[in-house]
Amino acid sequence: MAKHSPFRNHIEAAFTKVLIATLQHTPLPVANWLGGKYAGLLDLAIPRLRRFARINLSFAYPDRDAVWREQTIDGIFRSIGRILTAVARFPRIHKGNVQNLVRYEGFEHYVTAKERGKGVLFATAHLGNWELSAYAHALLTEPMHVVVRPFDNPILDALVEHRRGMSGNNLLSRRDFARQILQALKKNEPVGILMDQNTIPENGAFVNFFGKPACTNTTFARIAARSGAAVIPGFLLWSEAERRYVLKFYPIVEMSGDAIEDTARIQKAIETAVREAPDQWLWIHRRWKNRPAGEPGLY
Repeated sequence: MAKHSPFRNHIEAAFTKVLIATLQHTPLPVANWLGGKYAGLLDLAIPRLRRFARINLSFAYPDRDAVWREQTIDGIFRSIGRILTAVARFPRIHKGNVQNLVRYEGFEHYVTAKERGKGVLFATAHLGNWELSAYAHALLTEPMHVVVRPFDNPILDALVEHRRGMSGNNLLSRRDFARQILQALKKNEPVGILMDQNTIPENGAFVNFFGKPACTNTTFARIAARSGAAVIPGFLLWSEAERRYVLKFYPIVEMSGDAIEDTARIQKAIETAVREAPDQWLWIHRRWKNRPAGEPGLY
Protein backbone atom coordinates (compact mmCIF):
# COMPACT_ATOMS: atom_id res chain seq x y z
CA MET A 1 0.00 0.00 0.00
CA ALA A 2 1.40 3.43 -0.92
CA LYS A 3 2.22 5.73 1.98
CA HIS A 4 1.02 9.32 1.77
CA SER A 5 1.88 12.15 4.14
CA PRO A 6 -0.57 12.81 7.01
CA PHE A 7 -1.13 16.30 5.60
CA ARG A 8 -2.16 14.93 2.20
CA ASN A 9 -4.42 12.35 3.88
CA HIS A 10 -6.24 15.04 5.84
CA ILE A 11 -6.65 17.31 2.81
CA GLU A 12 -8.06 14.46 0.73
CA ALA A 13 -10.38 13.46 3.56
CA ALA A 14 -11.64 17.03 4.07
CA PHE A 15 -12.34 17.41 0.35
CA THR A 16 -14.16 14.07 0.24
CA LYS A 17 -16.30 14.94 3.26
CA VAL A 18 -17.41 18.18 1.62
CA LEU A 19 -18.21 16.33 -1.61
CA ILE A 20 -20.22 13.70 0.28
CA ALA A 21 -22.12 16.34 2.23
CA THR A 22 -23.21 18.14 -0.94
CA LEU A 23 -24.50 14.87 -2.39
CA GLN A 24 -26.12 13.58 0.80
CA HIS A 25 -27.97 16.64 1.98
CA THR A 26 -29.23 18.21 -1.23
CA PRO A 27 -32.47 17.17 -2.99
CA LEU A 28 -31.99 14.06 -5.12
CA PRO A 29 -32.28 15.83 -8.52
CA VAL A 30 -29.59 18.28 -7.40
CA ALA A 31 -27.43 15.48 -6.02
CA ASN A 32 -27.69 13.57 -9.30
CA TRP A 33 -26.64 16.67 -11.21
CA LEU A 34 -23.73 17.31 -8.86
CA GLY A 35 -22.60 13.68 -9.04
CA GLY A 36 -22.38 13.95 -12.81
CA LYS A 37 -20.41 17.20 -12.55
CA TYR A 38 -17.97 15.69 -10.05
CA ALA A 39 -17.36 12.73 -12.34
CA GLY A 40 -16.81 15.16 -15.22
CA LEU A 41 -14.20 16.98 -13.15
CA LEU A 42 -12.47 13.64 -12.56
CA ASP A 43 -12.36 13.14 -16.33
CA LEU A 44 -10.76 16.56 -16.82
CA ALA A 45 -8.37 16.33 -13.88
CA ILE A 46 -6.94 12.90 -14.75
CA PRO A 47 -6.80 12.71 -18.58
CA ARG A 48 -4.95 9.39 -18.52
CA LEU A 49 -8.20 7.69 -17.47
CA ARG A 50 -9.88 8.53 -20.77
CA ARG A 51 -6.70 7.51 -22.60
CA PHE A 52 -6.75 4.09 -20.89
CA ALA A 53 -10.42 3.70 -21.80
CA ARG A 54 -9.74 4.50 -25.46
CA ILE A 55 -7.00 1.89 -25.57
CA ASN A 56 -9.18 -0.73 -23.87
CA LEU A 57 -12.16 -0.11 -26.12
CA SER A 58 -9.99 -0.24 -29.26
CA PHE A 59 -8.57 -3.51 -27.99
CA ALA A 60 -11.91 -5.07 -27.01
CA TYR A 61 -14.11 -3.56 -29.75
CA PRO A 62 -11.86 -3.19 -32.80
CA ASP A 63 -14.91 -3.09 -35.08
CA ARG A 64 -16.51 -0.05 -33.42
CA ASP A 65 -15.75 3.50 -34.53
CA ALA A 66 -14.22 6.36 -32.54
CA VAL A 67 -17.58 8.10 -32.06
CA TRP A 68 -19.09 5.03 -30.37
CA ARG A 69 -16.02 4.66 -28.16
CA GLU A 70 -16.14 8.29 -27.02
CA GLN A 71 -19.86 7.99 -26.28
CA THR A 72 -19.16 4.84 -24.28
CA ILE A 73 -16.45 6.61 -22.29
CA ASP A 74 -18.84 9.50 -21.57
CA GLY A 75 -21.25 6.89 -20.23
CA ILE A 76 -18.56 5.54 -17.90
CA PHE A 77 -18.19 8.90 -16.22
CA ARG A 78 -21.97 9.28 -15.93
CA SER A 79 -21.99 5.88 -14.24
CA ILE A 80 -19.24 7.00 -11.86
CA GLY A 81 -21.34 10.05 -11.02
CA ARG A 82 -24.26 7.78 -10.07
CA ILE A 83 -21.95 5.71 -7.87
CA LEU A 84 -20.69 8.81 -6.05
CA THR A 85 -24.24 9.96 -5.39
CA ALA A 86 -25.37 6.54 -4.17
CA VAL A 87 -22.49 6.09 -1.73
CA ALA A 88 -22.97 9.60 -0.37
CA ARG A 89 -26.67 8.89 0.23
CA PHE A 90 -26.24 5.46 1.88
CA PRO A 91 -27.44 6.87 5.24
CA ARG A 92 -30.73 7.79 3.55
CA ILE A 93 -31.25 4.36 1.98
CA HIS A 94 -33.12 1.85 4.16
CA LYS A 95 -35.49 -1.09 3.92
CA GLY A 96 -38.45 1.23 3.52
CA ASN A 97 -37.21 2.93 0.35
CA VAL A 98 -34.55 0.73 -1.23
CA GLN A 99 -37.10 -0.80 -3.62
CA ASN A 100 -37.56 2.64 -5.15
CA LEU A 101 -33.91 2.45 -6.23
CA VAL A 102 -33.38 -1.24 -6.96
CA ARG A 103 -35.36 -4.21 -8.23
CA TYR A 104 -34.24 -7.80 -8.70
CA GLU A 105 -34.05 -9.81 -11.90
CA GLY A 106 -33.12 -13.50 -11.81
CA PHE A 107 -33.55 -13.79 -8.04
CA GLU A 108 -34.54 -17.42 -8.52
CA HIS A 109 -30.89 -18.22 -9.25
CA TYR A 110 -29.98 -16.96 -5.79
CA VAL A 111 -32.70 -19.08 -4.20
CA THR A 112 -31.40 -22.17 -6.01
CA ALA A 113 -27.86 -21.41 -4.89
CA LYS A 114 -28.89 -21.04 -1.25
CA GLU A 115 -30.80 -24.31 -1.39
CA ARG A 116 -27.55 -26.13 -2.16
CA GLY A 117 -26.45 -25.22 1.36
CA LYS A 118 -22.76 -24.58 0.69
CA GLY A 119 -22.74 -20.82 0.44
CA VAL A 120 -22.95 -18.42 -2.49
CA LEU A 121 -20.01 -16.81 -4.25
CA PHE A 122 -21.04 -13.71 -6.19
CA ALA A 123 -18.68 -13.18 -9.12
CA THR A 124 -19.14 -9.48 -9.74
CA ALA A 125 -17.27 -6.66 -11.44
CA HIS A 126 -16.78 -2.91 -11.69
CA LEU A 127 -19.96 -2.81 -13.72
CA GLY A 128 -22.96 -0.62 -12.98
CA ASN A 129 -23.05 0.34 -9.31
CA TRP A 130 -21.05 -2.32 -7.47
CA GLU A 131 -21.11 -0.32 -4.23
CA LEU A 132 -24.90 -0.04 -4.09
CA SER A 133 -25.26 -3.66 -5.22
CA ALA A 134 -24.01 -5.23 -2.00
CA TYR A 135 -25.61 -2.50 0.12
CA ALA A 136 -29.04 -3.04 -1.45
CA HIS A 137 -28.89 -6.84 -1.31
CA ALA A 138 -28.29 -6.65 2.43
CA LEU A 139 -31.46 -4.57 2.86
CA LEU A 140 -33.60 -6.50 0.40
CA THR A 141 -32.60 -10.04 1.38
CA GLU A 142 -29.68 -10.62 3.78
CA PRO A 143 -26.28 -9.18 4.65
CA MET A 144 -23.26 -10.55 2.85
CA HIS A 145 -19.49 -10.62 3.09
CA VAL A 146 -17.65 -8.35 0.68
CA VAL A 147 -13.95 -8.53 -0.19
CA VAL A 148 -12.52 -5.02 -0.41
CA ARG A 149 -9.17 -3.41 -1.10
CA PRO A 150 -8.32 -0.79 1.54
CA PHE A 151 -7.80 2.79 0.35
CA ASP A 152 -4.25 4.12 0.53
CA ASN A 153 -5.56 6.97 2.70
CA PRO A 154 -6.55 5.46 6.08
CA ILE A 155 -8.94 8.33 6.88
CA LEU A 156 -10.83 7.81 3.62
CA ASP A 157 -10.71 4.06 4.17
CA ALA A 158 -12.43 4.39 7.55
CA LEU A 159 -15.03 6.75 6.07
CA VAL A 160 -15.92 4.43 3.19
CA GLU A 161 -15.82 1.28 5.34
CA HIS A 162 -18.35 2.84 7.72
CA ARG A 163 -20.75 3.55 4.88
CA ARG A 164 -20.29 0.15 3.27
CA GLY A 165 -21.21 -1.53 6.54
CA MET A 166 -24.35 0.53 7.24
CA SER A 167 -26.68 -2.10 5.76
CA GLY A 168 -25.15 -4.92 7.80
CA ASN A 169 -22.50 -6.20 5.39
CA ASN A 170 -19.21 -7.60 6.68
CA LEU A 171 -16.08 -6.29 4.96
CA LEU A 172 -13.19 -8.67 4.35
CA SER A 173 -9.72 -7.31 3.67
CA ARG A 174 -7.84 -8.73 0.69
CA ARG A 175 -4.88 -9.33 3.02
CA ASP A 176 -6.54 -12.29 4.77
CA PHE A 177 -9.75 -13.12 3.01
CA ALA A 178 -9.53 -16.79 1.97
CA ARG A 179 -9.97 -18.22 5.46
CA GLN A 180 -12.80 -15.82 6.26
CA ILE A 181 -14.57 -16.63 3.00
CA LEU A 182 -14.43 -20.35 3.65
CA GLN A 183 -15.87 -19.81 7.15
CA ALA A 184 -18.75 -17.76 5.72
CA LEU A 185 -19.50 -20.29 2.99
CA LYS A 186 -19.54 -23.11 5.51
CA LYS A 187 -22.43 -21.27 7.18
CA ASN A 188 -24.22 -20.99 3.78
CA GLU A 189 -23.68 -17.23 3.65
CA PRO A 190 -23.12 -15.10 0.52
CA VAL A 191 -19.75 -13.57 -0.38
CA GLY A 192 -19.11 -11.00 -3.10
CA ILE A 193 -15.79 -10.59 -4.91
CA LEU A 194 -14.84 -8.27 -7.77
CA MET A 195 -13.41 -10.50 -10.48
CA ASP A 196 -12.52 -8.13 -13.33
CA GLN A 197 -9.12 -6.76 -12.29
CA ASN A 198 -5.66 -7.27 -13.69
CA THR A 199 -3.30 -9.31 -11.52
CA ILE A 200 0.34 -10.33 -11.69
CA PRO A 201 1.10 -13.66 -13.41
CA GLU A 202 2.37 -15.17 -10.14
CA ASN A 203 -1.15 -14.89 -8.69
CA GLY A 204 -3.21 -15.89 -11.69
CA ALA A 205 -3.45 -17.14 -15.24
CA PHE A 206 -4.11 -15.69 -18.67
CA VAL A 207 -7.67 -16.42 -19.77
CA ASN A 208 -9.78 -14.90 -22.52
CA PHE A 209 -11.62 -11.66 -21.85
CA PHE A 210 -13.13 -10.05 -24.94
CA GLY A 211 -11.12 -12.53 -26.97
CA LYS A 212 -7.80 -11.31 -25.56
CA PRO A 213 -5.58 -12.91 -22.86
CA ALA A 214 -6.20 -11.16 -19.53
CA CYS A 215 -4.22 -11.99 -16.42
CA THR A 216 -6.81 -13.01 -13.82
CA ASN A 217 -6.58 -14.16 -10.22
CA THR A 218 -7.51 -17.83 -9.85
CA THR A 219 -8.12 -17.75 -6.08
CA PHE A 220 -11.88 -17.33 -6.53
CA ALA A 221 -12.12 -20.53 -8.60
CA ARG A 222 -9.97 -22.44 -6.12
CA ILE A 223 -12.17 -21.34 -3.22
CA ALA A 224 -15.29 -22.32 -5.17
CA ALA A 225 -13.88 -25.78 -5.85
CA ARG A 226 -12.75 -26.32 -2.27
CA SER A 227 -16.01 -25.14 -0.69
CA GLY A 228 -18.52 -26.44 -3.22
CA ALA A 229 -20.22 -23.04 -3.10
CA ALA A 230 -22.57 -22.03 -5.90
CA VAL A 231 -21.09 -19.35 -8.17
CA ILE A 232 -23.47 -16.66 -9.42
CA PRO A 233 -22.56 -13.69 -11.62
CA GLY A 234 -24.39 -10.66 -10.26
CA PHE A 235 -24.41 -6.98 -11.27
CA LEU A 236 -26.40 -3.85 -10.48
CA LEU A 237 -27.15 -2.17 -13.83
CA TRP A 238 -28.74 1.21 -14.36
CA SER A 239 -31.96 1.21 -16.38
CA GLU A 240 -32.52 4.57 -18.04
CA ALA A 241 -36.07 3.54 -18.97
CA GLU A 242 -36.98 2.78 -15.33
CA ARG A 243 -34.75 5.46 -13.80
CA ARG A 244 -33.56 2.94 -11.24
CA TYR A 245 -31.18 -0.01 -10.94
CA VAL A 246 -31.76 -3.66 -11.77
CA LEU A 247 -29.86 -6.14 -9.56
CA LYS A 248 -29.45 -8.94 -12.07
CA PHE A 249 -28.45 -12.47 -11.07
CA TYR A 250 -27.37 -14.85 -13.81
CA PRO A 251 -27.63 -18.66 -13.77
CA ILE A 252 -25.17 -20.58 -11.61
CA VAL A 253 -21.79 -21.11 -13.28
CA GLU A 254 -20.89 -24.72 -12.62
CA MET A 255 -17.30 -25.31 -11.53
CA SER A 256 -15.20 -28.15 -12.96
CA GLY A 257 -12.47 -28.10 -10.32
CA ASP A 258 -9.87 -26.91 -12.84
CA ALA A 259 -8.89 -23.44 -11.59
CA ILE A 260 -7.89 -22.04 -14.97
CA GLU A 261 -10.89 -23.44 -16.81
CA ASP A 262 -13.26 -22.20 -14.11
CA THR A 263 -11.64 -18.75 -14.07
CA ALA A 264 -12.19 -18.57 -17.83
CA ARG A 265 -15.86 -19.49 -17.36
CA ILE A 266 -16.31 -16.71 -14.82
CA GLN A 267 -14.61 -14.16 -17.08
CA LYS A 268 -16.89 -15.20 -19.93
CA ALA A 269 -19.93 -14.57 -17.73
CA ILE A 270 -18.59 -11.12 -16.80
CA GLU A 271 -17.88 -10.32 -20.44
CA THR A 272 -21.46 -11.26 -21.34
CA ALA A 273 -22.77 -8.79 -18.76
CA VAL A 274 -20.38 -6.02 -19.85
CA ARG A 275 -21.51 -6.41 -23.44
CA GLU A 276 -25.08 -5.76 -22.27
CA ALA A 277 -24.07 -2.38 -20.82
CA PRO A 278 -20.60 -1.41 -22.09
CA ASP A 279 -20.99 2.19 -20.97
CA GLN A 280 -21.32 1.02 -17.34
CA TRP A 281 -18.04 -0.92 -17.06
CA LEU A 282 -14.86 0.67 -15.72
CA TRP A 283 -12.87 0.82 -18.96
CA ILE A 284 -10.54 3.32 -17.30
CA HIS A 285 -8.91 0.39 -15.43
CA ARG A 286 -5.83 -1.13 -17.11
CA ARG A 287 -7.42 -4.56 -17.36
CA TRP A 288 -4.89 -5.91 -19.87
CA LYS A 289 -1.81 -4.37 -18.23
CA ASN A 290 0.09 -7.64 -17.83
CA ARG A 291 0.70 -9.38 -21.12
CA PRO A 292 1.86 -12.88 -22.03
CA ALA A 293 5.63 -13.25 -22.49
CA GLY A 294 6.84 -11.58 -25.68
CA GLU A 295 3.70 -9.47 -26.15
CA PRO A 296 4.15 -5.65 -26.00
CA GLY A 297 2.37 -3.62 -23.34
CA LEU A 298 -0.80 -1.76 -24.18
CA TYR A 299 -0.43 1.29 -21.98
